[in-house]
Amino acid sequence: MTTTSNHYVTVLWEARAKSGKEAAMKAFMTAAVTASRYDAGNIDYEAHQVEGQPGAFVIFERWESREALKGHLEAPRMRHLVPQLLELMDGSIEDGIRFLQPFRPPR
Repeated sequence: MTTTSNHYVTVLWEARAKSGKEAAMKAFMTAAVTASRYDAGNIDYEAHQVEGQPGAFVIFERWESREALKGHLEAPRMRHLVPQLLELMDGSIEDGIRFLQPFRPPR
């Protein structure tokens, strides 16, 4: 995992619902997103449904630091949420995680 020059950590998480679980996963994610926005060090935490792909979801999140992201992942509520999420989604949580590193052309 890398941090940017301003020390932010940006994560893109992609997930797909199991067949027949699309609405349940969307409802689950809707409820879970709100609590995550209040975790210490959160800058952005936005859930999206991929247009034209029912059951495909993306969460874009930014954290002030690696420690803030770690605190989010280790929050007590996650012990209850993760097993519920795994019942709704195809694949593993880890398979969908992408850490983003911004870049810009030199001035």
